[in-house]
Amino acid sequence: MPTRPLGAQISHMLKDRGVEVIFGIPGVHNVELYRGIEEAGITHVLARHEQGAGFMADGYARATGKPGVAYVITGPGLTNILTPLGQAHSDSVPVLVIASCLNRGDLKMGKARLHDMRDQEAAAATVCDWSHTAMEASSAYRLIDRAFAEFACARPRPKAIHVPIEVLGLPVDAARPAPHLPERPRAADVAQAVGMIERSRRPLFIFGGGAVGGHEAARAVLARRHAASFVTGAGRGIPAPGDPLHFGPTLARPDSTSIFARADLVIAIGTELAETDLWRDHLGHRCPLIRVDLDPGELTDIHPADLSICGDAGDVLAALAERLAPGTSDWTAAEVASARARFRAEVDAERPGILPIAEAIQAALPPDTMYFSDMTQFAYVANEALDLPAPGLWHHPWGYGTLGYALPAAIGAKAGLPKRPVVAIAGDYGFQYTIQELGTAVELGLPLPILVWDNGKLKEIEESMQRSQIAPNAVIARNPDFIALARAWGCHTAAPQSPEDLRAALRQALVADGPTVIHMTPVLVS
Repeated sequence: MPTRPLGAQISHMLKDRGVEVIFGIPGVHNVELYRGIEEAGITHVLARHEQGAGFMADGYARATGKPGVAYVITGPGLTNILTPLGQAHSDSVPVLVIASCLNRGDLKMGKARLHDMRDQEAAAATVCDWSHTAMEASSAYRLIDRAFAEFACARPRPKAIHVPIEVLGLPVDAARPAPHLPERPRAADVAQAVGMIERSRRPLFIFGGGAVGGHEAARAVLARRHAASFVTGAGRGIPAPGDPLHFGPTLARPDSTSIFARADLVIAIGTELAETDLWRDHLGHRCPLIRVDLDPGELTDIHPADLSICGDAGDVLAALAERLAPGTSDWTAAEVASARARFRAEVDAERPGILPIAEAIQAALPPDTMYFSDMTQFAYVANEALDLPAPGLWHHPWGYGTLGYALPAAIGAKAGLPKRPVVAIAGDYGFQYTIQELGTAVELGLPLPILVWDNGKLKEIEESMQRSQIAPNAVIARNPDFIALARAWGCHTAAPQSPEDLRAALRQALVADGPTVIHMTPVLVS
């Protein structure tokens, strides 16, 4: 390989490690990173804001299973992408950000340089798995390989690499060929877990996002033991469609504690049992708990287990499916159906009218549609009440809970899987956080339905204030004419007045020659 500036070599190195798409925005400080992109055969997607670039990389990673990569500039480029990095950290998404930084002699010196920051590396460290500055080419190469190795065999979380401007321009030799990535460790001996499950009469499984890759084995385990199950939002679709013993993504229902109280063994696989999964500190169980997680830190949290297995959820599920003997349980389809009907009624009563629309949207779209939702009441209802035919179909900013996620994440997913139907769902307020990325969607010619739920206010916050006996304040903002604004960018538009109109708009949007903004208002539920 010829000698090239380091910035160009980095793009070639990334291509050698399987990177096909990079999201970002060029600036005077990171132009050297752009020298080698086209020569390496990598597609670059130009975002309108670094926050959009970060969410696109996140969506790309969730959709394809490959790490999402973004290039940003020193200072404000890095700070603008911190929110997406925080979201990726909360939801265990593999995102790699490569940023330029000040020259070696200026770092932490406060010389009032362009894009100066007191400590760029430390800022990124607050929301990343790690953040390091590469002072020479060899360090940059090692850090990139470290990131990809950890994406492959450890809990996938975002990494940030900073390279001084002058170092990016230095001519250097190419990186070594891609090394063999280590495999994730096999799970510890599961013999004890097999014995506990086989002795159980009411085993109750919880599957989280970490178990998505083992969903076929999970279905086999549930069927073999006639076990009941819950899923977290990120684990939706793991149990087989129509499983009569599946309680659904309803862990946060207060009365789910009564179900856990009836279990004689709980098995939580690939889930943090986080606040945003439960909205309480205790499951409600009075029986032994088995936990399986790739991250040993999760096995020592506020949910202590009687048996902890540190390993990959897919490996453990495969071992269980292979070793468990067939058996029956005392769970009945009738008690599960009764609970699900009760939970559904609660969801519909809390946010009236949204559930039928969400169900109409799902029915109108192909079963393999991939959804990206924002923090909005529409998504809260759908996330708790809609079953999915397979895992990895609905993506939401679970842990960090940021607004503005849906649109750029959906763009990233569509860029990674251009033939796959992808939909974005946002509320009227959150949509405005990253609405400028409509320009990127139009430039790419993406047939992307963008559903905007417009109730004219921050309704979830208004209701929270009312529950707290606070007079609602700052919950109504002047909205633009979303249809006119979308057309100004060159988007197709639709303003359905009935569920039938909505279904027709979705069908047209999936085959359009660009994105379609579908403006939904409460008139659909009237």
